[in-house]
Amino acid sequence: MNEPQFDGIIFADTWQEFNALRYAGRIIHILCRKGSMGFTFQDTHYNISAGDYVILPNAALANGFSASDDFQGILMNLSETFTTSIAIRSNYGIIGHLSLLRNPVMKLTGRDFRICETALQYLRARMADEKHLFREELLGSLLTAHILDLYDIHARSRKDLQVSERVASLLREFIGLLYNGEYVRNRDLEFYASRLCITPHYLSEICKKISGEPASYWIERFTMQEITRLLRQKELSLTEIAERMNFSSMSYFSRYVQKRINLTPSEYRKDC
Repeated sequence: MNEPQFDGIIFADTWQEFNALRYAGRIIHILCRKGSMGFTFQDTHYNISAGDYVILPNAALANGFSASDDFQGILMNLSETFTTSIAIRSNYGIIGHLSLLRNPVMKLTGRDFRICETALQYLRARMADEKHLFREELLGSLLTAHILDLYDIHARSRKDLQVSERVASLLREFIGLLYNGEYVRNRDLEFYASRLCITPHYLSEICKKISGEPASYWIERFTMQEITRLLRQKELSLTEIAERMNFSSMSYFSRYVQKRINLTPSEYRKDC
């Protein structure tokens, strides 16, 4: 049976289909129903099994996917444009987003698993109604309901955490600058604070409150993700990588990497 077409939401049944659809800039949801799957996200390896729910905020930050022979799951691929268009009226999104950048795996209870499985199956079923006059709005509403359930699942362990609209807006803009690659040109906390018209101390304070890590952690995490990605491309020389990342010298580049992963660029490359 042909899968109904809608670019905002794409489902896949098999790992092979999903892997072909896993392109940069999309948001990936994986509900594991049976078997296991492994992947690397921002240089940390994860293994998931039945009952786990994975959300990858950007497919470009993940690699090294593999699945067991008996793997079964519901695999959903979302466009950022469509996800943004549904405009959920909750500031919890940025809290969840930062949390997922640290660990994209949620362990579900039996009840939560059934809620998520039912929601995804129904969303996929309604995608087949291509003659519905308000199909995009309908799918947006169903996706909104599912995302709010995910917020609820994630937020139960953080009931005391609330965030104002201003703080949420500042953090969204900060993380947006990093997603846009600003860390290649600017790695100083002062630069980001200046762009947001706040003090460096306040930027670090709100990052620490919401994510458990200061702003410098996120700048370094995005920077090291890109550096290690480039180091795995062995056709690039270390000098070329240092220049691409705007380091003033090879020695500074080497010290920066070694301080953060306890390996020199050459040692990391050798272990790849």
